[in-house]
Amino acid sequence: MTFIHWLAGLSGQIFASACAMTILVLMLFMAVKLYKSYRRNRTYLLLVVILGVALLQNAAALGIACSAWTVAPYWQLARTFLDLLTFIIINFVFMKLYTGPAARLRGFPFLLMFVGLALVTAGQVAFTPSIADPAAGADGLQALAVDFYGLALTLVVLLNVRGIDHRFSYSASLIVYFMRQIAGLADNYVFHGDAPMLVILIRLLPVIYYTLLFLLLFEWVLERLLLTFQSSITDGLTSLYNRRHFTKKAEQLLRANKRVAIIFCDIDNFKKLNDTQGHHKADGVLKQVADILREETAGIGTAGRYGGEELLGLVAAPGAKPEAVAETIRSRVEKETMVTISVGVSLTRDGSSVAETVRQADEAMYQSKTTGKNKVTLHASVRASKSRQTDSAAKQNAKA
Repeated sequence: MTFIHWLAGLSGQIFASACAMTILVLMLFMAVKLYKSYRRNRTYLLLVVILGVALLQNAAALGIACSAWTVAPYWQLARTFLDLLTFIIINFVFMKLYTGPAARLRGFPFLLMFVGLALVTAGQVAFTPSIADPAAGADGLQALAVDFYGLALTLVVLLNVRGIDHRFSYSASLIVYFMRQIAGLADNYVFHGDAPMLVILIRLLPVIYYTLLFLLLFEWVLERLLLTFQSSITDGLTSLYNRRHFTKKAEQLLRANKRVAIIFCDIDNFKKLNDTQGHHKADGVLKQVADILREETAGIGTAGRYGGEELLGLVAAPGAKPEAVAETIRSRVEKETMVTISVGVSLTRDGSSVAETVRQADEAMYQSKTTGKNKVTLHASVRASKSRQTDSAAKQNAKA
C-alpha cells in the first residue's frame, strides 16, 4: 500500500480526525481560560460552546468512520448543516475579536446567514424526499442547494474582512475552507470517491483550517497577556513606568551601575491649567512632558510617573551628565509645550537607596519651585560629585 492510498483510506481518516480534534481541544482550552478571565465578554462563552460542538462533530465523524456504519442521508445533511452553522458562528467570533474599535461588528448579518441556512436546508428536505429514507445510503445524497449556499457563505465572509486586524492570516483560513468546499463538491458530484488525492485534500484541509484559526487565537491570547503585563507596570495616561515599577527598575540599574542620578520634574501651575483649560488639555500637556522625558532618558536610563504632575527621570550611563540632561528636558518643555517645569537632580552615594535619592531630588525640585520655577536645582550630592571630579581633574593636570 502506497502512502497516498494510506492517507485516502481509513488510517488517513483517523489521522486527520485525530489532528483536527487535538487542535480543537487546544483551542477549547484557551477559550475556557479566556472566558474565566473575562466573564463579561460573552464572545468567549460563545467560542467555548461552538468549539465544543465542532469537537463533538469530529468525534462523531471519526466514530462512524471506524465502525463502518451505514449513515442515513438525513444524518449526512444534519452534519453539513452543523458544519455551516459552526462556520458562521466561529467567523462571527473571530471577526468580533479582531475587529478594531473604529469598526464595530454587528451580529445581524450573521443572523441572516443562519436564517438563510435554515431556510435552504428546509427547502432541501422538502424537495429531496429520499433524505427521509433511512435505507438510502449517504453516498447518494445530492444536497445541491445546501452545498452551494455554503460556498456563497464563504465568499460573502471572505469579501468582508476589511477593517479586521491580521486580515491576511484570517483570509488564508477562509481560502483553505473554501478549497475544502470545492474539493467536497468535486468528490460528491463528479468523482464519487475515485480520486485519492481529492479525498486526501478533503481530509487534510480542515486540519490546516483549524491550525490557522488556532494560530489566530493563540496570537490573541498572547496579545491579552502582553496588555495585562504592560498595564501592570506602566501608567495608563503617560505610558511611563508607574511608581512601583520605576523603583524596581531603578534598583536594578543601581545594582548594575553602582551609581544613578534621579531627575525629579514637577509641572509648574498645573492645577491652574486644569482649572482654566480643563482636564483634557492638561492631560495632553502631561503626555507631551512625559514624551520629552522618555526621549531624553532613552538609552541612558529610564523614566516614570511619580504621581499627579510629578515625573521622574533616571540617568545611569557613566558618560551622561545628569545636570545637562535635566537642563535639556527643562529647555525642551519650555519651548515645545505651553508649560514650564521645576526640576531637582540628585545622585546616589555609597550606601544610599533609590528611595532616599528620590527624596533628595524632590527636595531640590522644591527649591526650584520656591525660588522662581522653570529652573534646575542640583542637590548637594550632585554638587559634591562635580567638586570631586573638578579636584581630580586639577590634580591630574598638575601632575602633567
